Amino acid sequence: MKAAVGPDPSLVYRPDVDPEVAKDKGNFRNYRSGPLLDRVFATYKLMHTQQTVDFVRKKHAQFGAFSYKKMTVLEAVDMLDGLMDESDPDVDFPNSFHAFQTAEGIRKAHPDKDWFHLVGLLHDLGKVLVLAGEPQWAVVGDTFPVGCRPQASVVFCDSTFQDNPDLQDPLYSTELGMYQPHCGLEHVLMSWGHDEYMYQMMKFNKFSLPQEAFYIIRFHSFYPWHTGGDYRQLCSERDLAMLPWVQEFNKFDLYTKSPELPDVDTLRPYYQGLIDKYCPGVLSW
Repeated sequence: MKAAVGPDPSLVYRPDVDPEVAKDKGNFRNYRSGPLLDRVFATYKLMHTQQTVDFVRKKHAQFGAFSYKKMTVLEAVDMLDGLMDESDPDVDFPNSFHAFQTAEGIRKAHPDKDWFHLVGLLHDLGKVLVLAGEPQWAVVGDTFPVGCRPQASVVFCDSTFQDNPDLQDPLYSTELGMYQPHCGLEHVLMSWGHDEYMYQMMKFNKFSLPQEAFYIIRFHSFYPWHTGGDYRQLCSERDLAMLPWVQEFNKFDLYTKSPELPDVDTLRPYYQGLIDKYCPGVLSW
């Protein structure tokens, strides 16, 4: 039985949601109109009200021991199918297909970078948090730094943060907030969601992937930074050097409803080989 979890706002309003609509670049990431706008807005309203410094720290403590479940990477990929939104008539294939589509897109464009192929498969696995009982607003959607004032390119920035208690704090409500200029994103507390959870999970389980892979996983939903151009005051030189990797990955993380679904059974042996190389066996989630 698939979990009725509602639309994932990190997917619904991405570029290429509809191949026809996507031809008009003015419709990319359209947060002003669309049939799911009310539900997407409601999710971001909850997110932007509840995601505070205190909340994020509590989530790190809650999930930091990685005692939720023991499973392999491919078992987690299969679990993603439980996140299919049955109320969305436009999505009639399993979520795991998006993982394989992303991975295969990267593989075709970068055949010599097998670690990058694996990142495509791994990038959304943190969404298993929904199956652990977490609300969507604490798992999916665009991420942003907590502990400082949200910047202009954060989705619904002007209409969703008014009830966030951190913005009444004299420190957290400033542009730099609790951070030093150019401190580096590794020292920034990001809103809690599948990016941060999966990054921490990969560190905990000692994945032997290059640093670029960890970086992509951690910041692929940080649209206000990698696409909006904001939060540069927090960035170090290393962040700016890594930015092209995140942007390159983003080209393949566009939620397309491609009629050409991957033959997952044929692909599994290749990706199992990559898993055996970089993150083998039963892992702690």
